[in-house]
Amino acid sequence: MTNFMVEYTYTDDSAKRDELRPVHRAYLESLVSTGQMLAYGRFGQDGPAGALLLVAAESSDEVEALLAADPYVLEGQVGSHRIREWIGTWGAIPR
Repeated sequence: MTNFMVEYTYTDDSAKRDELRPVHRAYLESLVSTGQMLAYGRFGQDGPAGALLLVAAESSDEVEALLAADPYVLEGQVGSHRIREWIGTWGAIPR
């Protein structure tokens, strides 16, 4: 497995994101239980609204498939995203 970093940039529709947040988080938690989602969380207020996800997958195509099923993506709340292979050198991945 390879680790990938995903950066989400959200749209400006924060009310819709608030509405979808429970199903979005439930989806991400389902990936935690399979070992595919290593960590996730939103960014603070010092930039555009978005989030960071650390994903374990065989390929970036597999990551894309996981993202495509995220309720935030399905409902158009992710304006853009970026995937990069992440080579962790030391430390623990929080859960």
